[in-house]
Amino acid sequence: QVQLVESGGGLVQPGGSLRLSCAASGSIFSIYDMDWYRQASGKQRELVAGITNSGKTNSADSVKGRFTISRDNAKNTVYLQMNSLKSEDTAVYYCNADVITTDWRRRVYWGQGTQVTVSS
Repeated sequence: QVQLVESGGGLVQPGGSLRLSCAASGSIFSIYDMDWYRQASGKQRELVAGITNSGKTNSADSVKGRFTISRDNAKNTVYLQMNSLKSEDTAVYYCNADVITTDWRRRVYWGQGTQVTVSS
């Protein structure tokens, strides 16, 4: 069993910053890619940024230059540093992880989501 727990969401003014964290725990042997997604009210879930276990990253055009994804493999944790936030960044943010468990099964796990609201 693997759990992903996100933290760091909240209310911030436009132009402000937040740092999201997502820690994976449980029967983990190894983690491949870790990603951040978001889902705004009434919209489909979209990929925000992703990072491989070797540190290669990708991000959506809408957040390039403002958001930075990173990870600490020793802590099985992925981060999303969000700067210059805009109202359109308001959404529930979810992390996921492509995990090999200790019984040699591979599966993508999701966190429960954390709300980010950008408003004055």
